[in-house]
Amino acid sequence: MSRNLIKEGVKKMGRLTKSERFPILEGHPIGQQHGEAAVESVGNLKKVMKLSDKDKKRKEFRIYRWNPDNPNQKPFLQSFFLDLPSCGPMVLDALQKIKGGEDSSLSYRRSCREGICGSCSMNIDGVNTVACLKPIDTDTSKPTTITPLPHMFVIKDLVVDLTNFYQQYKSIEPWLKTRKPPPDEREYRQTPEDRKKLDGLYECILCACCSTSCPSYWWNPEEFLGPAALLHAYRWISDSRDEFADERLQALAEDQRRLYRCRTIRNCTACCPKSLNPANAINKMKTRHLTERTREDLEAEPEPRFGQA
Repeated sequence: MSRNLIKEGVKKMGRLTKSERFPILEGHPIGQQHGEAAVESVGNLKKVMKLSDKDKKRKEFRIYRWNPDNPNQKPFLQSFFLDLPSCGPMVLDALQKIKGGEDSSLSYRRSCREGICGSCSMNIDGVNTVACLKPIDTDTSKPTTITPLPHMFVIKDLVVDLTNFYQQYKSIEPWLKTRKPPPDEREYRQTPEDRKKLDGLYECILCACCSTSCPSYWWNPEEFLGPAALLHAYRWISDSRDEFADERLQALAEDQRRLYRCRTIRNCTACCPKSLNPANAINKMKTRHLTERTREDLEAEPEPRFGQA
């Protein structure tokens, strides 16, 4: 998002009420919050640019650093100071400026404008989000702290190991499964009503913000699939074209640690940069599985011992 584009947006939206802004983001509250924060950030930046004191225009960024080439050195937070008027409006712009002008060894992922969204996920000021959508806090009196996604193995600096995360996504078989070819041997069709059921599910960009904010995933990352993988699982279970919905659900419920480890803490919903609701999808799968089981099956299950989930 260019600075000129945001400035033009600020001029146009200055005449609108707050509720009328960003109509394209209706139904995406977190996106609207980011948009409002970007507008506010640019407005504050104009005030900063008028200041004569150069120090008041400089923003401190504390960035987590760790290099595997120096394993004996403990991780630390390194401070960088940027001149806000010369930097873009988003945190990713700040990282780009730091890497390009101050420290080329800084490592982080990004694939913006390259067809792979969600790569720049990290923890910014204590919240998991994507750096390209997070506006810079223009309050120069306090620093912005940037760390890797929590409870993940760090490869270098802000880059974490997502191998287990992608293996869990692969395990739910995220592709259409059918028993017979399409009627016209060209494509599988569905009604607009059935297609609408997938809204809020297919938009997931696999940024891992939700899974890495989930305490249940922190405690059992090898067993519990996590919000992201389960959201995608429900996406295919809900698809009217898929003919293996029951088998998919049964595969998830065979080992209760894969699905029922969710404690509905809803950290996943609170931090999702796409305003999705993984907790709701997980609850719907639990409900569907339990309502399909007979009363005898439920009563035959042994009661968990004290302290067991």
